[in-house]
Parts: sequence; structure tokens; C-alpha cells
Amino acid sequence: MNNETIVTVADVMTQEFILIDGLATVHEALAALEAKSVRCLIVEKRHEADEFGIVTMSDIARQVIARDRSPMRVNVYEIMTKPLISVRPKMNIRYTARMFDSFGLRLAPVLRRGEVLGIVSYYEIVKGSMRIEAGS
Repeated sequence: MNNETIVTVADVMTQEFILIDGLATVHEALAALEAKSVRCLIVEKRHEADEFGIVTMSDIARQVIARDRSPMRVNVYEIMTKPLISVRPKMNIRYTARMFDSFGLRLAPVLRRGEVLGIVSYYEIVKGSMRIEAGS
């Protein structure tokens, strides 16, 4: 029998995230990001058959600042990534890291039954892997 310690996404994810309406301006999004000190915003679904979106600081830098667009005139939905790749809370962080590498991701929302539970990134994955090493 294998006594390997399994660390799941639920064990390491951060529950600090912001849900934002896609019609919010990038200016409003930046204010929300700064107020909560989070790395990304999850864009709310508009209806049941819709999907979540995501906006990161790099999206804002590339699509607003680099293009000299006004954050007060650009809506979040214009720069979000949608649909996004999500992970399950019970996923092993080793598989999560492999998936991030395969798809070029740096972070992903954690979803259960269509509800956002948190965010996982390489940062949380690395910290979680330290738990595995400490437990050995």
C-alpha cells in the first residue's frame, strides 16, 4: 500500500477572491483588486448557461495600459478570458501543476457544482508541496 501524502487543491487554495460583474469598468476592477489585495477577479456568470470569466493584472497591463486605453472606459468583459479552465477541490496538486504546465496557466478558480470556492496558483501549489516534503 502506498503511504504517499496527498495534498489537494482544497488544502492549499486561497478563499480570497472577488466576483465582479462584466459590465464593471477596469477602473472599478482595479479599485476592488487593491482593496482586497487579490491577484485576479472572477467575472460573474450572466445567466445559468453562461460561464465564469477571469481578469488578471497581466490582462489589464496588456489590454488596457499597453494599448493606451482608459480604465474608466473599458469594461471588464472586454478584456476577460472566458471560458476559463477550472479545477476541482479534491484534485491532487501534482496533477494541478501538470495541468497548469500543459495549458500555460498560472492560476485557476476552484469550482464545485458551479460555485467558486477559491483560487489556486503556482504559489499555493509550491507551498502545498512543501507540506508533502515536511511529512516525509
